[in-house]
Amino acid sequence: MTSLTRSQIRSLTIHLVLFIVLALWMVPQIYMLSIGLRTPAQAFDASLVTWPVTFDNFVTVIRDNPLSRIFLNSLIVTVATVAIVVAVSSLFAFACAVLRLRGTLFIYTALLTTLMVPLASLVLPLAILLKNFGWINTYIGLIMPYAALGVPFAMVILKAFMEDSPQELFESARVDGCTPWQTYWHVALPLVRPALVFVTIWQFIVTWNEFFLALIVLTKAEMKTLTIVPMQYSGLYMANPGALFAILTLIALPLIFLYVLVQRAFVRGLLAGAVKG
Repeated sequence: MTSLTRSQIRSLTIHLVLFIVLALWMVPQIYMLSIGLRTPAQAFDASLVTWPVTFDNFVTVIRDNPLSRIFLNSLIVTVATVAIVVAVSSLFAFACAVLRLRGTLFIYTALLTTLMVPLASLVLPLAILLKNFGWINTYIGLIMPYAALGVPFAMVILKAFMEDSPQELFESARVDGCTPWQTYWHVALPLVRPALVFVTIWQFIVTWNEFFLALIVLTKAEMKTLTIVPMQYSGLYMANPGALFAILTLIALPLIFLYVLVQRAFVRGLLAGAVKG
C-alpha cells in the first residue's frame, strides 16, 4: 500500500466519522423542524419525517404574535449587550495585561469568582434591584444584567490573548509616543481580532437564547423577546406542539445563519489561543 493510498484512506475515514457525528448532531434540529411542519394528528408521531407537510403552524405563530416587533426587541437587546461586553472587557483586558495598572489584578480575580455563581441565584436580587431602578419592562433592564454577566468570561479570553501577544509591539508603540488609547486602538485590538470575533459571536448566541431573566424582567407583551414566545404554546398538556416547534425553529434560524456566515472566524478565534508565538 503506497503512502498516497494510506493518506487517502485516512482522510476518507476521518470525513466518514465526521459525517456520522454531524448526522447525529442534526437529528434534534431536523426533528424540531419536522414537528413544526406537521398536522395536529401527526404531532406526536415518532417518525423523524412525516408526510404531508403543512406550514399552518408557522402561519399560526406569525398571526398570533407581532414577530417583527418581538424580533426587533431581541435584536436591540442582543446587539447592545454584545457592544458593551466587547468594549468593557477589551478595555479592562488591556489595562490588566498591557498597562498593568494597580488594582486590576485584584479586580480580575474578583470578577473571576462571578463565573461560579449560577444565574438562578441572582434572579431575585436582580429583580428587586431592577424594580428599584424602574428598569422593569425596559431594554436597559435586560442589557445591563446581560452585559454584567458576560464581561467576566470575555475578559478572561481577551486578557489571555493580550498576554500572549508580542509585548515588543506595545513597547515600540510607547517609544514612538503613542498614548495608551492609541496603543489600545491601533495595536492591541488588531492583535486580538480573532478573540474579539469569538467573544462577539459567543455573546450574541448566549444573549439571543437567554430566557430565564427575560421572563422575569419583561411582563408587557410589546416588550417580549423571542425566547418568551414559546411559553404560550407549551401548556401542561402540550396543547399545540406544532406551533411550539415552529417558533423554536424561527428562534434558531438567525443563529444558524450567523454561524454559517462566520464559522471560519469563530473557529479561528477559538483555536488561536492554543498556539503561542
